[in-house]
Amino acid sequence: MKRILIIGIFMIAIIATFMFFLKKDYKTENFGNTINSSSIQEYILNMKSYEAEVEIIIKSNKNENKYLAKQEVNFEKAKQEILEPEHIKGVIIQYEKNELKIENTKLNLSKLYQNYPYIQNNTLFLSSFIKEYKTTSNQKEMENEKEIILEIKNPGNKYHNCKRLYIDKATKKPTKLEVQDSTQNTIVYILYNEIKIQ
Repeated sequence: MKRILIIGIFMIAIIATFMFFLKKDYKTENFGNTINSSSIQEYILNMKSYEAEVEIIIKSNKNENKYLAKQEVNFEKAKQEILEPEHIKGVIIQYEKNELKIENTKLNLSKLYQNYPYIQNNTLFLSSFIKEYKTTSNQKEMENEKEIILEIKNPGNKYHNCKRLYIDKATKKPTKLEVQDSTQNTIVYILYNEIKIQ
């Protein structure tokens, strides 16, 4: 009888220990998979560099232009190579240390502009959006089931009145960037087909 009681207590101790570790592992796994909007926002806003293949649509009053480009950007330098359309394929725009270099690899032509500060505010680069988002007071974060949306309002800017960056919650990567004018027409639309963030 005493032996059965000892075996019973021993079995209960083993089951209790097993259940304790089972619950502990479950909680740890659940905690590790939880992604909140502030961690995603911090991840994007603190990126050091990125490489992306992007589709760019630029609309004006009269026409719409579509481009496929490859971007390699950090906060010191930026490079964009046009992949499509065919007639400007191979045009490379590089910016580093206030120098802008434009190359046409098909025609073997290049032009260098020194003391060219404007490209840092180029709407086509994700780094420009991030820099502006960090420094403006007219920012807002929104959220839906699948995305986090970072928004910048520029009430005094007729052409770049509102900018929105859409970030996929599952991958923590940007999916698109929209720029709207003061009449809420999308004038620049960038779709991130592939993006690697560091």
